[in-house]
Amino acid sequence: MVKKKQLRLIAEMARKIRAYRELKSRPRESQKYALDYETLKRPHTGKMLPVLAWQDVRRETRLFSLLAGMRMFGVGRMFTRKSWLEEHPEPSYWQITKVKVDYTAENMDHGKAWGILTHKGKQESEVKEVDKAIYHDWRLIPKHMEQQFKEFEPLPEPPVRYVPYPPLLRAMMLAQFKKAHGSAATEEPALPSRRDVLLNKDYFREQEKAAQRKEGTPV
Repeated sequence: MVKKKQLRLIAEMARKIRAYRELKSRPRESQKYALDYETLKRPHTGKMLPVLAWQDVRRETRLFSLLAGMRMFGVGRMFTRKSWLEEHPEPSYWQITKVKVDYTAENMDHGKAWGILTHKGKQESEVKEVDKAIYHDWRLIPKHMEQQFKEFEPLPEPPVRYVPYPPLLRAMMLAQFKKAHGSAATEEPALPSRRDVLLNKDYFREQEKAAQRKEGTPV
């Protein structure tokens, strides 16, 4: 007869209580990412922000600092970042579709937001969570400029003209180059993906002559 396993109800209850207390004691995002703007340190961890971020922290704004002061927390509006405006000419922005605000934060400037991302003029089809919302380089796109961002048409991608060699063939070519020149190759060997050949009578005659030179003429 199989002995039934005894349930340790008290131990199971104690485990749930410990897990609940650990969850309650975990710092919120408003506490974890709080920032002292005088010392540029995070009070929770005591770490100082990188030097490259000091200028943006003093001049720019976080995403939820903008959302907190807007009607419906900015749902339906478009936001971009200073780094996107400086790095590439194609428009990149988020169109906010949902916002979950942390009401325990002092100024309600923390939480989570979801939206549709358009990166370099290419709009994604799925709604996903906005990343890097705590960065200090977010900007609101004015309504009179929204249509200008939306009407951008991305340029077609250029065709692939060269592809890399297979690994073994690539290693053989690099070894032959080093043996012939005494130094390593500075350029990566690439194989043209397209070869334009004019198929006329002269082409086939040259092919026949090359084949005869390899095989030899009959005596």
